[in-house]
Amino acid sequence: MTSQIVTRFAPSPTGYLHIGGARTALFNWLYARGQGGKFLLRIEDTDRARSTPEATEAILKGLTWLGLDWDGDVVSQFDRAPRHAEVAYALLSAGKAYKCFSTQDEIQAFRDAAEAAKASTLFRSPWRDADPATHPDAPYVIRIKAPLTGETVIRDKVQGDVVIKNAQLDDMVMLRSDGTPVYMLAVVVDDHDMGVTHVIRGDDHLNNAARQMMIYEAMGWDVPVWSHIPLIHGPDGKKLSKRHGALGVEEYQAMGYPAAGMRNYLTRLGWSHGDDEFFTDAQALEWFNLEGIGRAPARLDFKKLEHVCGQHIAAGENAALLHELAAFGQATGMPAFTDLQKNRLFEAMPHLKERAKTFPELLEKAHFALAERPIVPEEKAAALLDDVSRGILKELTPQLQTASWTRDDLETIANRFAEGREMKFARLAGPLRAALAGKTATPSVFDMMLVLGRDETLARLSDATG
Repeated sequence: MTSQIVTRFAPSPTGYLHIGGARTALFNWLYARGQGGKFLLRIEDTDRARSTPEATEAILKGLTWLGLDWDGDVVSQFDRAPRHAEVAYALLSAGKAYKCFSTQDEIQAFRDAAEAAKASTLFRSPWRDADPATHPDAPYVIRIKAPLTGETVIRDKVQGDVVIKNAQLDDMVMLRSDGTPVYMLAVVVDDHDMGVTHVIRGDDHLNNAARQMMIYEAMGWDVPVWSHIPLIHGPDGKKLSKRHGALGVEEYQAMGYPAAGMRNYLTRLGWSHGDDEFFTDAQALEWFNLEGIGRAPARLDFKKLEHVCGQHIAAGENAALLHELAAFGQATGMPAFTDLQKNRLFEAMPHLKERAKTFPELLEKAHFALAERPIVPEEKAAALLDDVSRGILKELTPQLQTASWTRDDLETIANRFAEGREMKFARLAGPLRAALAGKTATPSVFDMMLVLGRDETLARLSDATG
């Protein structure tokens, strides 16, 4: 029986949750959840100068919005510093690490001399095999003893076997002279102690794997399965940056993309299952595997993102969409929906969601359901309510008062009315849109009438005809 799969997402709280980090979290979540494993969250807050509680909160909010739930408590890497130091001293006691008393000035002098001689600048400490009796009473760092010969092979599920010559590896510092652990040590100890079996992260960490493997092997710990995924690039093929547009997850929420659409798009960004572009969470959890991750950087494409999000809005459950619309409104500072607006939105949802790619688009179409009397028409809509048009609406109103208020009956009355005046229905529809919604682009006038109900519809027509 195989052990349970455990993945983790380990962001640094030095800013917002980057869209690339969100995809890394998503891949870890999908793999763990799809395999019946655990998905853990660790905040790598050892950089005290740059780490902030606000950034940590932004990361948690971003993950929550994306729907990526984690198991257990959030782990703080900083809080575990004593454990990291304990491992460094254990390796020191075992002779697999050593105290290095070389100063920064001495190391820099060595590198300058090596560069001048066009030799390797890889620092080899003179204290590696020094007799402890010769140790001075001075500050020191603890360095691990790197292998001097042979090769280190990173067996990566995405990149394949990556071979590093051990002669290229230095004796990495694990503990600084002030006793604080370095990031490379902390990551390994935390992953081991948290039981992480699979490390899925950006390929900018690929070279770190060889150095981290030294600690795993020195401690006799199992090395996790590595999967280093290519970074996300902009449409121009260059590394994603602010010039390409939104970078933080909260920006995508504020732009009104549905979380399900973001999950679908980000999953497909660098991973594939045949030619499938649109899929549900259930399908993603069933299909996702490490073998489907490509080696080439993925390119962010806002048109594809909008297309996928539009499909998810169209396929979404009405109640769930209403709930997410309310959350979108809260995130963007909109006034909360009243109970009446919620009821109308729910009734209108089947007529709103078909062609909306974002929540702002959906709310634009829903204006008629959210607006309160008296409706103030936009300039183009107001132009449709001239004296002739208002006269037509005045004539139509009494016939609507006796309608049974079904779609068939409303369509029959309106079409018969238009035919009786020898005009096309479009000549009637424009003023009706202007009166009911104050806009020229709206859902069907009959859909609006059904959502608004008889009393509100007649009241809006009365307001418009004066």
